[in-house]
Amino acid sequence: MKIGFNLLLWSTHIVEADFPVLEKLKATGYDGVELPVFDTSDLAHFEKVGSVLKDLGLACTAVTVCPDEEHNPISPDAGNRQGAIEHINRVLDCAAAAGAEVLCGPFYQVLGQFTGAFPTETELAHAAEVHKVVADHAEALNVKLGIESLNRFESHLLNTMEQAKSYVQRVNKPAFGTMYDTFHANIEEKDPLGALKASLDVINHVHISENDRGTPGKGHNPLVETIQLLKSNGYDKWLTIEAFGGALPDLAAATRVWRNFFPNEEEVYTEGYKLIRETWDNA
Repeated sequence: MKIGFNLLLWSTHIVEADFPVLEKLKATGYDGVELPVFDTSDLAHFEKVGSVLKDLGLACTAVTVCPDEEHNPISPDAGNRQGAIEHINRVLDCAAAAGAEVLCGPFYQVLGQFTGAFPTETELAHAAEVHKVVADHAEALNVKLGIESLNRFESHLLNTMEQAKSYVQRVNKPAFGTMYDTFHANIEEKDPLGALKASLDVINHVHISENDRGTPGKGHNPLVETIQLLKSNGYDKWLTIEAFGGALPDLAAATRVWRNFFPNEEEVYTEGYKLIRETWDNA
């Protein structure tokens, strides 16, 4: 098992000014970080970030989204679906350049864009066409994919782990799996731990996130029980903390952050690390 921290707490695009954060996370004990890959314009930038991470002894995963309708896997427009393939493949190139082991996120539709109807067979088929192609590219780069089911207020295609597992089986590619996020599960699953256990065979990644997106262990999510379940069932991949604050207005708006959930970022990454490390070691 490896413990990671999602860098979206500080930035959507990590630059040299953010490197001291990487040093603090390493000093805390983290095995790696989760790198946002939203701006894909400069491949050399991600190579540089990857070099810095390597020098610090940090591994990494990556996270991305579909930015707009022109890059939307469920679009009825074939040109937009091709745009999605090109975008996600470019994201994969950037992630691989940084040394990422996993690319996770809801890269199956534009966040917060709804039809007003249940997900359709056509939407699922369109998305799967896109993901079959990018999964082959991911496999060639030795990157695993973890598609993320989100709560109903952020997406409509995949909300539950049952839906996500069924979708993984639909795509049916070796590099393509799903992930489990404790925040979304808290909203959508009638039995979060049961949903996790039933999906372990297709899970490539896990986000540890409190029910309010704040400091892990300070809310009501069953994080201890989640970590215990993962260890007892032989999970040996990433446990990555995801928390959001108000420092980035665009991200705060996208994640519906309208108040402070913690006194400072240091509490989130120190207390979060302690919770995961001690729970895992004592399980």
